[in-house]
Amino acid sequence: MLFPLFLFAMIALAWLFPGPGAAEGPFSLHEATNYGVSIIFLLYGIGLSPRQFRDGLSNLRLHLLVHSSTFLLFPLLALIGYAVFANDANRPIWAGIFYLAILPSTVSSSVVFVVLARGNIPAAVFNASLSGLIGIVLTPLWWALFPGGNPGLLSPDGNAGGAFDDTFNGTFDPLSAIVSLTVLIVLPIVLGILLNAKLGDWVERHRRRLRLFDQSVIMLIVYCSFSRSFVQRSFDGFGLMEILFLAVGMILIFFLVYGTIALIARLLRFSKEDTITATFCGSKKSLMHGTVMGKVLLAGMSGPGVILLPLMLYHALQLLIVGVIAFRSARNDDRRD
Repeated sequence: MLFPLFLFAMIALAWLFPGPGAAEGPFSLHEATNYGVSIIFLLYGIGLSPRQFRDGLSNLRLHLLVHSSTFLLFPLLALIGYAVFANDANRPIWAGIFYLAILPSTVSSSVVFVVLARGNIPAAVFNASLSGLIGIVLTPLWWALFPGGNPGLLSPDGNAGGAFDDTFNGTFDPLSAIVSLTVLIVLPIVLGILLNAKLGDWVERHRRRLRLFDQSVIMLIVYCSFSRSFVQRSFDGFGLMEILFLAVGMILIFFLVYGTIALIARLLRFSKEDTITATFCGSKKSLMHGTVMGKVLLAGMSGPGVILLPLMLYHALQLLIVGVIAFRSARNDDRRD
């Protein structure tokens, strides 16, 4: 639960000392994150047993609900909100909200909270793992369809739009992004799965320490992204009230998606365990995938921190909200027992 606080500490560090994070080159922090990302997914693949996929395959209705929520419901809600509320002043934030909406679900935290709330654990492992792989294809395709035109960001030369305009005016190549994400994410995962038989037990024994490495890489990516944004003055004009309103908006989006999934699960007569898994996995978004994919999808753009800001807020708030829900669910079960 302390991890979100460390993320905001990285933002403060980027504001105070943006130089190291904004620098580029073969020995820069920016380049170090590329190696860190590949190691994260290599270790993730090593710890992913083929048996976990087989155990979760059978519940097709649950899988469809989770992934439809993640890759259809979320983006459609973001597009509706964009059509109703977007204007020249807030278009960068709406680009960030849409980016949040098209990301995969979380992996580790979804499973952890499903375990705590006593949901369908094999299905949670299966869906959380599969979501990241589906996102390799669907997230770049959705990003290429973003209707924002000129999100109002500044390019490095100070002109409005700049590299961001290219993304939304047809020069963004989703196929190239898919290939890049495949090299960055999928290949290390596949290699890791092949090494599971030999190294899987070692990864499982050291999972807590390895999670610290994962979080460290994510914090480094966040620091570098926000350092570039502060150097380029991308946050000029954003005050505390705007950020608070954005946080409230993230809470509303969470409960709208969570409530919709819960309603559909009730109509489909899901068991309590399947409902917990559907709501937890379908309502969450992955900061890890968001920051990693941002290295490809946001490459060459100014102000990536503006795009990541809604994701940062949503990530922190979803952990707090789902943590409370999971704790209350477990406590209610204990009382019934």
